[in-house]
Amino acid sequence: MKNIPLIIGALLFSTLFYKQSIGLNLSLFTVLTILLLVINNKKFFKHKSTLLLSLVYIITAVSVFIFQSQLAIIANIIAFFTIIGHVSEHESSIYINWLNGIYTTIAGFFERNLFANPEHPTPSKKNIDYLHLAKIIGIPLLVVIIFIGLYRNGNPVFSDFIAKIDFSFFNLNWFLLAALGYYLFYNISTPLQVNPITEKDLSIGNFLKNTGNPSEESLKKENQLGLILMVLLNVLILLFLITDIAYLASIDTLNAPELSNQVHSGIYALIASILMAIVIILWFFRGDLNFYKNNQTLKTLAYTWIALNLIMVFSIGAKNYHYIASFGFTYKRIGVFVYLLLTLIGLSTTVVKVYKIKNLWYLFRVNTQLAFVILIMSCAFNWDGVITHYNLNYSKTTDVSYLINLSNNNTFILKSYSNNTHLNASYKHKVDKKLNTYIEMLNQRDWQEWSFDNFKTTVK
Repeated sequence: MKNIPLIIGALLFSTLFYKQSIGLNLSLFTVLTILLLVINNKKFFKHKSTLLLSLVYIITAVSVFIFQSQLAIIANIIAFFTIIGHVSEHESSIYINWLNGIYTTIAGFFERNLFANPEHPTPSKKNIDYLHLAKIIGIPLLVVIIFIGLYRNGNPVFSDFIAKIDFSFFNLNWFLLAALGYYLFYNISTPLQVNPITEKDLSIGNFLKNTGNPSEESLKKENQLGLILMVLLNVLILLFLITDIAYLASIDTLNAPELSNQVHSGIYALIASILMAIVIILWFFRGDLNFYKNNQTLKTLAYTWIALNLIMVFSIGAKNYHYIASFGFTYKRIGVFVYLLLTLIGLSTTVVKVYKIKNLWYLFRVNTQLAFVILIMSCAFNWDGVITHYNLNYSKTTDVSYLINLSNNNTFILKSYSNNTHLNASYKHKVDKKLNTYIEMLNQRDWQEWSFDNFKTTVK
């Protein structure tokens, strides 16, 4: 009885994906996955976190259906591993969820059937003699095929009868894909854990503990070293920011190559500065110095340095903003803002780590969770549409060729703009060609490949 949902899922899997590109099929697969998990793991779906991750997984599927962007597809895959791993152990860190999800998807069958694992007992069931099963299927089939060949040579009427039997309905590749679907659904139906890694993650908290081992003298010396280093680094970054502010005042006089160079070189400096800041702070606040009674000045200097790095983040953001206002959005310029956002998060969580005496595991946990949230939020936007709309309506200069070369997610926006403005003939021709090609592609799609654009009234 338990195999019936797996068999149905396997047949649907092959129906959805055999010789099909990504579209509606991935959304339907998402629904199938959640249904299968609910059927076999009802108790885990009583947790709010499991329900929330299921909703997140569905959001990524809807994003794939609407935009069919690579970002949405990647987000959907990561959300798949996340929900599988979360069902295996809902209290583990998100990166452990990913590990458990990948392990379950790939190796679930082998752990349950080939490698006896007392930590994951399988329900008692009657042993199946696979060798005998292969014999009673394979040997009769082979003998029948041989005799059919002999009888065809000995009887032309029988040969004509066999020749008229149409076996074209049997598609070996389709059934192999269905078998892969069964293997996949069988694996994820009851998610597994990678131990002892999962148990280790559950046993480690987020706070540092005072070991009391270092002497007062050693803590004093380490505190002095930290004070000297932090003072020098604060002075250095302060000088950098003063000169950077002076540069920002003259930003209107720069041309595109100069502005681009300043943005990218600023990013490289920011990367080095932030990494060094976090590593140094983590080094000094890795253990008992957190509990040293005279460490308040060191903490204040650390907070100051983090604040100055935050100012550097906003400085780079201002440069990137001016760059975009003048020359429009591109994916690289959006990527700069994403990196700056991740940097702000990293610096903020470092402040929390120092202030509340958190450990390194806390940083791993909270930052991976926030990065996952940003990924899910990002996949819910039509970035090609955002870039196109902004560049056509607000940018001082517009590279129409760049917009035409983006994905089909901006096709209707470009066509609307072409109809309402005076684009030159060459650009109008390219926009019309892109639209016609896209509409033709939409109309040639099978239902498994449909996206939201297939339902638009402009598609004939």
